[in-house]
Amino acid sequence: SGLSWEPRSRAVEQVHLRCTEGSLEWMYPARALRVVLEPNLSGVRHTAVCIKPASDFQGASIYVERAGQLHLVVSEAEGARLHHVSCFSAHTPQRVALFLQASPQRDIRRRMASFQYELLSNQSAAGPEFKKMALVEAMCRPCDDVELLMAICSSDFVVKGSIRNVSHDSENHMSQVDVSVQKVYRQKNRIFQQDEASGEWRGPVRTLLQCKVKKGGGDFLFTGNEHFGEAWLGCAPRFKDFMFIYRAARERGANPCEF
Repeated sequence: SGLSWEPRSRAVEQVHLRCTEGSLEWMYPARALRVVLEPNLSGVRHTAVCIKPASDFQGASIYVERAGQLHLVVSEAEGARLHHVSCFSAHTPQRVALFLQASPQRDIRRRMASFQYELLSNQSAAGPEFKKMALVEAMCRPCDDVELLMAICSSDFVVKGSIRNVSHDSENHMSQVDVSVQKVYRQKNRIFQQDEASGEWRGPVRTLLQCKVKKGGGDFLFTGNEHFGEAWLGCAPRFKDFMFIYRAARERGANPCEF
């Protein structure tokens, strides 16, 4: 909280965050806050950072430090208006420094600059700038057999279901697939839930608009990871195709985990 700081001090408060994902709430923003993302993982190269401001974000702007220069990521006006994810490349893989500059205030009413963050280590995040893009981890190409067999072991969610509907959001470069679920094999959090009225299990899965996802018939195996409380699509083969690949791998003893 900015209220706990010495009124006459001009020092910049520093915070070191050791997790690869998390959130920060800065109450009553005053002066400036330097946030160093410095995860306790040796040998892991993080190539991108994604930030999602809260819907009620206000009182400050967020910058990223690069070679001693500050580059604007989220302005106060934009943070309050848009609830999107901003991603940018991490020039130093071991640590990333964010700088929160409080806006001048004429009164003492309650304000909060709150955001979630994630550090990504995917090599596809090595491009120049990802501002106003959806998450950079999503890939549009089909998974090969090895990737598919690994996806059922390491994904945050694995569900069998069909596509109810597909909607597109061109402003935020993303598409949403509404899934009607037959069986939940795994989910990290309660993305897929049972509808009390119909008893049907369903849930939304997001992907990049450039993947050009269309509604198709039949059953699929949806896999992927969660980011900022949302499910993002990874591998999604037709279920019968997946079972053919899995059974063949199991006969060879080449399946990395039991399904």
